[in-house]
Amino acid sequence: MARVAVVGAGLGGLAAAARLAALGHDVTVLEQAPTVGGKLGWYARDGHGFDTGPSLVTLPQVYRDLFAATGAPLEETLDLVRLDPAVSYRFAGGATLDVPGHAAEIPAAMDAALGAGTGAQWAALMARAERMWRVTEQPFLRSPLAGAATLARLARSGRDVATVAPWRTLRGLGGAHLRSPELRMLLDRYATYSGSDPRRAPAVLATVPYAEQAFGSWYVPGGLRRLAQAVAHRAVERGARIRTGATVERVLVEGGRTAGVALAGGEVVRADVVVSGADAAALYRDLLPPLRAARRVRRDLARSTPSLSGFVLLLALRGRTPGLAHHTVLFPEDYDAEFDAVFGAGRHRGAPRPVEDPTVYVSAPDDRATRPDDDSESWFVLVNAPRHDPAGGVDWDEPGLADRYAGRVLEVMARRGLDVRDRVRWCVSRTPADLARETRSVGGSIYGTSSNGARAAFLRPGNAGPVPGLFLVGGSAHPGGGLPLVTLSAEIVAGLVGPA
Repeated sequence: MARVAVVGAGLGGLAAAARLAALGHDVTVLEQAPTVGGKLGWYARDGHGFDTGPSLVTLPQVYRDLFAATGAPLEETLDLVRLDPAVSYRFAGGATLDVPGHAAEIPAAMDAALGAGTGAQWAALMARAERMWRVTEQPFLRSPLAGAATLARLARSGRDVATVAPWRTLRGLGGAHLRSPELRMLLDRYATYSGSDPRRAPAVLATVPYAEQAFGSWYVPGGLRRLAQAVAHRAVERGARIRTGATVERVLVEGGRTAGVALAGGEVVRADVVVSGADAAALYRDLLPPLRAARRVRRDLARSTPSLSGFVLLLALRGRTPGLAHHTVLFPEDYDAEFDAVFGAGRHRGAPRPVEDPTVYVSAPDDRATRPDDDSESWFVLVNAPRHDPAGGVDWDEPGLADRYAGRVLEVMARRGLDVRDRVRWCVSRTPADLARETRSVGGSIYGTSSNGARAAFLRPGNAGPVPGLFLVGGSAHPGGGLPLVTLSAEIVAGLVGPA
């Protein structure tokens, strides 16, 4: 039996704790916040409630595997409700596409909304994405990253290399398969699922819409916070201890291996194994001593592009919106201008800035648990934003900036047909600086590093750290961001640590 200290009670840390406790280890989870969940947050006020992070569940089998491996099945613990439509897209030219919740119905919906033949274009692209999925799922998503060895396994089959096309970008793949500008814009959006720019992100990210559509988009009644709470409960059932309000300040390394962690205030928690769910950049910059063994990882992090962040409005609204989908996306006319602004590229090279005309994402669950009465709505509104970087980019703590930009986002929504300004009871803004403070993610980068560049996946920190006994989970480590991948990172780490 190993003593395990888990840094952070985000989904990755909680899933690792549940799996390792089920394997017989002595597990303590240490979370700086007063509640568990990490980026799976919840904000409540005056009867309104909001998920403040992810708003849908994909790849439900990943969670079924987690719960089956640690006790009772998922279905005995948590309800999952399939979303149908999964999302409503509104384009600048006036077209609206409601994407059905079942993959077989999607091509016909595209033909009806965007013109004959668009469904066939998308179906052909998803057939290619399915082949990519089959090639990459096991070696990339469910296995530890092994650097050049991972590439070598893939390279044994020229057909597999051609399928994945590591030299091609997501934008390039869309251009080759999709004639519809609306579909190309829809595909580009999936780069943002890993905080990336579709002009630089790899084509293999086409597996994201494939997985979302093939396996469905799901919601947890009561909010996705209940997923984190359920995993935390399972970890405690298996014998783990969870301590909130416990800020880890250092990972201790003695005799060339991990020895535990030191907390704010001086307390030391001894451990044979440390599993870090903290942002990887923060781990290597702030929590680990300047070890020679960590130089390569620090160099790789310095060479990678940080992921984008997000600017959020929590809107408590009077009245109801007829025909509103659970998820609505309002696209701009010029998507490239958004990526230039966020990443400081193209026309804004070297100077990231808030997006003037952003894509607007609205999550408005029809869930009684999120509103005080049936004549109210609670909207989570998200736009892509550059991370908090006062020295070289945007200082989101600049006085007045958050309020000005909140007004800008509401104006953009109004222009695109969702004018709620006269229905607002109150509005709360959450900036990248707020996210950085609340989750210790550097600059509020949602996914740690982006997938920008063909080598980005191999610059992402691996699950086994540079010193024995140190392991990494969460969206900033392999295999990447998003709830299912975060959960898979815990499965990988549990396999690396092994049974007691």
